[in-house]
Amino acid sequence: MWKSLCSLFKKDCRMMMSGKFFLVALGSLVLYTLFINFGYVKFMDAQLYNVYLYDPAGTQTDVSSLVRPVSSLEELNTALASDTNGVGIDASGKTPHVLFYAATEKADRHRADYALSLLSPDGNDTAKTVGSNSPEMKQRREITCELLFIEIVAVGFLGIASVLFKEKQMGVIRVHAIMPLHNSLFVCSKIMLFLITDLVFAALMVLFNVGLGGMSVLPAVLVQTAILSLIMALAGFGCTMLLRDFKQFSLAYLVIALFAATPVFLAANTSVKMAWIDYHPFYHVYMGLKNAFFGVPTTSPAYYVGAIGAIILLFILVEAAFRKEMGKEG
Repeated sequence: MWKSLCSLFKKDCRMMMSGKFFLVALGSLVLYTLFINFGYVKFMDAQLYNVYLYDPAGTQTDVSSLVRPVSSLEELNTALASDTNGVGIDASGKTPHVLFYAATEKADRHRADYALSLLSPDGNDTAKTVGSNSPEMKQRREITCELLFIEIVAVGFLGIASVLFKEKQMGVIRVHAIMPLHNSLFVCSKIMLFLITDLVFAALMVLFNVGLGGMSVLPAVLVQTAILSLIMALAGFGCTMLLRDFKQFSLAYLVIALFAATPVFLAANTSVKMAWIDYHPFYHVYMGLKNAFFGVPTTSPAYYVGAIGAIILLFILVEAAFRKEMGKEG
């Protein structure tokens, strides 16, 4: 059984290396690395919000260099109109007033506190330092995590589909139906191949974009990558067996991308919070990956029990769908 699995795995490796998949994965790694190192990190403004100060009498004598002075209320209003995320301070009266375009209550309090803290940067209102990451390293870890999540979702779902649909056209499944091999070997071979590919991709993403300092979080990142990779590869495998052609499969991928990944990013990276997000399985997987990047890996037993249970359930369903497909082919 082990020899049969190794034989199938070697065949799949040769097919992947000789096809376009390897070039796509390599190209994605290069593009992501260039984007992070020469685009995102280089041009992202590390400042939380732009703060504009109107102080005609010069009453504010100890102002941070991050504050941008304006000469009139009209200029202040114009600046806020063009920078709706910015914060204005009108210090023309006895007490400075904070002006901004309203967002969520939590974000508004955060912006107001941040802006007022810049009026006395050396006072007692200095922010407490949390963690040891510099602003640049924090950005590197966040964007690397997000791009890795997107890549694993796309490759695990679409990548395995491209391989399986091609093999269906070539009659590989028809041949496997008459071979004296257990159905699970074919499934395991494909899943193992994509799992190893995703793990290598994740390791290179961490090494190239976080640096050698990311080696300390790499084991936890690989664990979360493995969970996501197995879920997406099994989901892609099952959909490939159940759907007739790649067009239908593409529609299924859009459903997953729009209704699974998008709410996760909205809840994890913006002030948009949804009460039902705690019941969203992809949210927990994404936050597990993000926490791993910042050195606080998930330790909840319920999370890992749920992830392993989901993987086992998907494997059972995929094996059943594969047997059904072999029955059609045979």
